[in-house]
Amino acid sequence: MDATEFSFGIIILIQLSLGLPVNVFLLSFYVHVVSTSHKPSSSDLILAHLALANTIILLTIGIPEVMSAWGLRNFLDDVGCKVLMYLYRVGRGLAICTTCLLSVFQAVTLTPGGSRWAGVKAKLPKWILPSFLLSWILNMLVDSDTAIYMISPQNNGSFQIMLDLKYCSDISDSEETTLVITVVLSMRDLFFVGLMSAASSYMVFVLHRHHRRVRHLQQPGRSPRATPEVRAAKRVVALVTLYVLLYGRQTIMLSVLVNVKEKSPLLVKSHMVFLLTFSAVSPFLMIHSDRRMRIFVKRQSPGSDRERF
Repeated sequence: MDATEFSFGIIILIQLSLGLPVNVFLLSFYVHVVSTSHKPSSSDLILAHLALANTIILLTIGIPEVMSAWGLRNFLDDVGCKVLMYLYRVGRGLAICTTCLLSVFQAVTLTPGGSRWAGVKAKLPKWILPSFLLSWILNMLVDSDTAIYMISPQNNGSFQIMLDLKYCSDISDSEETTLVITVVLSMRDLFFVGLMSAASSYMVFVLHRHHRRVRHLQQPGRSPRATPEVRAAKRVVALVTLYVLLYGRQTIMLSVLVNVKEKSPLLVKSHMVFLLTFSAVSPFLMIHSDRRMRIFVKRQSPGSDRERF
């Protein structure tokens, strides 16, 4: 076993062992909150959907990567590769769409009540579930090429390999097809990344203006207490910033890997590590910014009060 591959396998195992349980915990937490609330919060629904997308990503990429790092080869056939990578690609698309939806929702929530966005703010909660359905349909259609161009390593001898993951291979039958797929995927990603960046920039502007106003109004010797909306906005800005930074790195690295003839195993493995970083790190940002987590954990412990919150 190569020492470099083993080292990356350890890193991915750490990401998987930390990120997967936390995402499952978040999913159960937000499902519990939504199911026990008379009026479920839209942000809780969105965060539950993001935790689900993160879980799909970690399961479909993290486990095969760890198995590959431990020396296992050819443990998937063509059908297994197509299903596994299709689920990963759909999960990745859902993470983009859901993070974008979260940033847009929080930006609209922060708008003043008397602004022209007041009508949108009132109707936005009704659009959350249809937005989930639309994102599933969109990503299932956009990523359908995986069913054609993802095969197992046993059958890649006569194809042009675009990306070799050891357990699955991404192939190409022509440069024109690869260009079309790349353009479609890039258009989807850039649209949602651009939209979430614009929404986050607006939130930064609103938060800065709010901070200046509160600083002038607060009493001497007392620190202002952030409202739930402000705390939620800061959480979303942190999530979007993390995603945009990682997306930029992934885009550059993937472009290098696709266009070079000799693909360095070091570059491939580092690319896979960063693919999992957002899904492994983002749930900790959610937990850090949500004070209800401590109450939830306390009530789930033996002998605790089981009242609904």
